[in-house]
Amino acid sequence: MLTLPSVLQNTIRLYGGKPAISDAAGDLTWAEYGASIQRAAGMLQGLGIAQGQRFGIVARNCYHQGELIYGGYWSGRIPVPINYRLAPGEIAQILNDADCRYLAIDPAFAALLDAPEMAGWRERAFAMGPQSAETGLDDYVALRDAASPLDPVHAEEHDDALMLYTGGTTGAGKGVRISNRNIVANALQIMQVMSPHGNDVYLHSTPMFHAAEVKSTIFTMFGASHCYLPEFTPRDFLATIERHKATVAGLVPTTLLRVLDEPGFDNFDVSSLRLISYGTSPILPAVVRRAAKAFPGTGFQQCYGLTECSPYLAMLDEEAHERGLNGEEHLLCSAGRPVPGVDLRILDEDGNEVPTGEVGEVVVRGPQVSHGYHNRPIEHEAAFRDGMFHTGDVGRLDEDGFLYLLDRKRDMIITGGENVYTREVEEVLGRHSGVKEVSVIGVPDTDYGEALFAAIVPSADWQPSVDELIEHCRPLMGGYKIPRRMAFVEELPKSAMGKVLKQDLRETYAKQPLEQEIAS
Repeated sequence: MLTLPSVLQNTIRLYGGKPAISDAAGDLTWAEYGASIQRAAGMLQGLGIAQGQRFGIVARNCYHQGELIYGGYWSGRIPVPINYRLAPGEIAQILNDADCRYLAIDPAFAALLDAPEMAGWRERAFAMGPQSAETGLDDYVALRDAASPLDPVHAEEHDDALMLYTGGTTGAGKGVRISNRNIVANALQIMQVMSPHGNDVYLHSTPMFHAAEVKSTIFTMFGASHCYLPEFTPRDFLATIERHKATVAGLVPTTLLRVLDEPGFDNFDVSSLRLISYGTSPILPAVVRRAAKAFPGTGFQQCYGLTECSPYLAMLDEEAHERGLNGEEHLLCSAGRPVPGVDLRILDEDGNEVPTGEVGEVVVRGPQVSHGYHNRPIEHEAAFRDGMFHTGDVGRLDEDGFLYLLDRKRDMIITGGENVYTREVEEVLGRHSGVKEVSVIGVPDTDYGEALFAAIVPSADWQPSVDELIEHCRPLMGGYKIPRRMAFVEELPKSAMGKVLKQDLRETYAKQPLEQEIAS
């Protein structure tokens, strides 16, 4: 059966003597870690959380969080990891929407419990992490160790196992119900591309409240080891790889850029790293080339996914990256091919499948696609219909089955009656060596309805002029696609996972006078 209790039982039974956790506080074998997971499960039961009920987690990455999530899987209690960068009112909204019965909170964020919006949660919270005693809350480790081990529940494949909230770029985040089958199926789907093995050390370098972390399940299935980066800094990322001999790590384009820009990069031994998996937002081919030079013995994979798909739909594997770095650069702009078992189609506005190479919405179905949204019937019906999940992404498939993402439907620009996909424009601008990062939006225009606007982070050693960038674009795309208004900025507004917040850019630049050609 595709259930998480069975996955954990198998790993503990087959790999009990192998390392499970590599941590500064001490290492654990799978047998030792399994015993803690069973006590964590017993603790959840002892707190009065019933099977099928939910509990919240607001914490930085740590192995205790992984242990508690696995304790939820083991016992049929549903973890709800929450973005700790949210405001108290936003966290309270998620806790209440999910009907969480208890909250595990990192002592670093315990002050959130004093906010008026979090009234009543201090009595239903325990601290998980260093300095727990200073919070006045019960300590997770003490509660766990006092609990009796719990036998694994009998779970069905379609039972909910996890709830994650989307980033909320179009409003309040939506709770996504993710089942046992969703998680295990996606682990099996990505197995061939990730090539996990028992000697791997997987570094949890992206926040554990994000769907990207669900892929760690495949390393648990193979009895590999886990290590954790509490908060991302380039130096800590590199130091953790060196200290724990990490072999696989996940990054987003923004954090990858920060690692490449780290002045002390060459002081760290990262030779153990065999694979960097990146995704969540577009990446410029120039960044991939820089990364390949900086990590010469490391393979790269691009992962395209959504929370609703647990999370991956398509992957650009190491072989495609090699091709892209050796003459077929267009592949570095691709999201890869659909993973096995995914029915991925490109549909027009009327729901008809378009011919190969034509543009439409990416629509999918497969065993990893979620049950749907919690408490959001209108949004659920809009996204999950006709047996398919409508991603809201605009893309095309080429004759070799590679997927190219062009935009979010809501971000497409219509200028003078022509559709312009911002990712295409961003990729062309990004080919200029004076452009480090770029994001393109539409702003109101009295003549064309919308005009293209580019916010650009210039390279450290060169800021090109607007005229220079326009001339760079002319031979590469139609004139109506070239932004005439540009801003040179120190950084782009981003979410916790490094996604550019285009709505913030619109709010900043859409109201500027139309005659202003350049904002700097």
